[in-house]
Amino acid sequence: MKRWILLGLALLAAGVQAVEPGERLAPWTLSDQFEQPYTLDDDLRILLVARSMEGAKLLDAALEGQAEGYLEARQALFVADISGMPGLIGQLFAIPAMRDYRYRVLLDREAQVVPQYAAPEEGVLWLQLERGMLQERRVFGDAAALRAALEQAAP
Repeated sequence: MKRWILLGLALLAAGVQAVEPGERLAPWTLSDQFEQPYTLDDDLRILLVARSMEGAKLLDAALEGQAEGYLEARQALFVADISGMPGLIGQLFAIPAMRDYRYRVLLDREAQVVPQYAAPEEGVLWLQLERGMLQERRVFGDAAALRAALEQAAP
């Protein structure tokens, strides 16, 4: 609870308002690690968001050993904020390495999408959606807990 209060105060000070349960997510389009665009639609049920390399690693650990299409079968997608990554590092090393992942990574290269969700600096933010409306937000700091939640979201 204390973390959410501090996060809320920091966002107010920065002039950022996070989407709240019951609100519709603003539309956006991002490209993935293969430069394939995705536009947010009403079919998405789970949006997983990471602002840091640690969050991305946590998601990768939670998905370890899962077959390709695991997230998509759960109507889930992952968005990574890579705006803080130096462009050359991303272009030459990080994004090519992401092409080996068995899941799609939507890349927020200019921090246009992730900040509106008030994702924590560490961990993975889980946004539970229904027809484009936010139902619930959860934060995972543990790969096993995230994996268990994804298993419960099975189709």
